[in-house]
Amino acid sequence: MGKIAPVSSKYIIHTSIKIEGIVDKPDVIGAVFGQTEGLLGADLELRELQRSGRIGRIEVDVDTRNGKTEGSIIIPSSLDKAETAIVGASLEIIQRIGPCNAQLRVKNIEDVRTSKRSFVIERAKELLKSLQSEVMPDSSELADEVGEAVRVMEITEYGRDRLPAGPGIAESDEIIIVEGRADVLSLLKNGFKNVIALNGTSVPKTIIDLSRQKDTVAFVDGDRGGNLIIKELLAVAELDFVTRAPDGKEVEELAKKEIHKALRSRMTAEQAKLELQANDTTNRIRKPMARSREARPTTRRVVLKDDEKSKYGKMLEGLVGTRGAFILDNKMNVLGKVPTSELSTTIKSLKTGIHAIVFDGTADETLVRVAENANIKHVVAMDAKTSGKRVNVITATTL
Repeated sequence: MGKIAPVSSKYIIHTSIKIEGIVDKPDVIGAVFGQTEGLLGADLELRELQRSGRIGRIEVDVDTRNGKTEGSIIIPSSLDKAETAIVGASLEIIQRIGPCNAQLRVKNIEDVRTSKRSFVIERAKELLKSLQSEVMPDSSELADEVGEAVRVMEITEYGRDRLPAGPGIAESDEIIIVEGRADVLSLLKNGFKNVIALNGTSVPKTIIDLSRQKDTVAFVDGDRGGNLIIKELLAVAELDFVTRAPDGKEVEELAKKEIHKALRSRMTAEQAKLELQANDTTNRIRKPMARSREARPTTRRVVLKDDEKSKYGKMLEGLVGTRGAFILDNKMNVLGKVPTSELSTTIKSLKTGIHAIVFDGTADETLVRVAENANIKHVVAMDAKTSGKRVNVITATTL
């Protein structure tokens, strides 16, 4: 997960917690992530904000006395003022932690930049006074020059290869690998501190070493050169995810919304490898082939009883937008409901006794393999990227 260094956080959310029972710190952190998931939309998803370094490590301090737990939650933020306030307010919807009733209240949001701002204002007055005796440039030019200088100042040189990088590379658990210095600047400007550039077409030893220590996302231009870089990374580094700029665009040209969209739609390194192999085959035989047919295997049609079809359909409809999942036994009784992000872990922990799962998400190869290992009969999802050999993969379109 991404972390925020004290020097780069702008606000700190201070929240008090009161719990009618005994819980541990992991229970509190799990409730914060689990009960706010899907509440504020993709742009303010806590896991994604932490992964990109815009929300820091959540610190929890609890003290148990007389069978009750009290404490505090501290969340550093580099979001803007309004977004930080929204994240803080979302904590107050948490009403249970573990099996216990809980009450969370945001005490205050601290602006850690206040002292820095005072220094900047006083220093700016001095600088402005000295500038008045000289020819002043156009104000817009001045603002552009200062903005560019600030972004350049954030760039560091990382590793023995002295690669252009953001200030969050060393402390982040996940890094974004881009092609060049201009790409690093573009992502820094949009709030991503965990960025590092290849600085060429060959993969430096620094990148190879980092890929073995951290989760890695390759973010390349939407052209043939970007594909060549992905091939090189897949060959020599331990790449985890891949994403591209839109066709014909470079990473440095992307607006903030386009950057976030590209990072949200990233694919696994294995998927990228299969896609590249499929494209190579297409080029060799010189026959057009729709890319969608390579990326999305068709699921098997499954004949269901009318009552099964009706019940699965209603469950799936009720889950729309919740990012939740139902776990069912062979009598179609609900054994439990969990967040989609915890579905694989829950299946592995239960191991047996699950007849079907119904969830708000896409059935991918990893989840289907987990379901097959647990002898699950049906996987019911909004969409699917694969079909199963020993499990029936059912989507909204097949119900």
